[in-house]
Amino acid sequence: MKYRSRTDIAAAMLEIALDGAIKTKIMYKAFLSFPQLKEYLTVLEEKGLLDFISTDHEYRTTDKGRNFLKMYKDVGQMIFPSSVGKKK
Repeated sequence: MKYRSRTDIAAAMLEIALDGAIKTKIMYKAFLSFPQLKEYLTVLEEKGLLDFISTDHEYRTTDKGRNFLKMYKDVGQMIFPSSVGKKK
């Protein structure tokens, strides 16, 4: 697996949580260890990109997080127009 930037990891987590996801789902789909997951969840919540919905026990991407994802994809599309948005 190639090395990912913190921004790439944050974007992956926000993508996974678009429709809501529990910690375990985010951890496994984003290929993170539990300590990494906790660190990123804290940062994304503090920045207002991710919300914890206590009634559902899951995390959801906020509108601000959705805007971040759009900008992240737009920048990627400018730099690598043929590879962004494609599954590897």
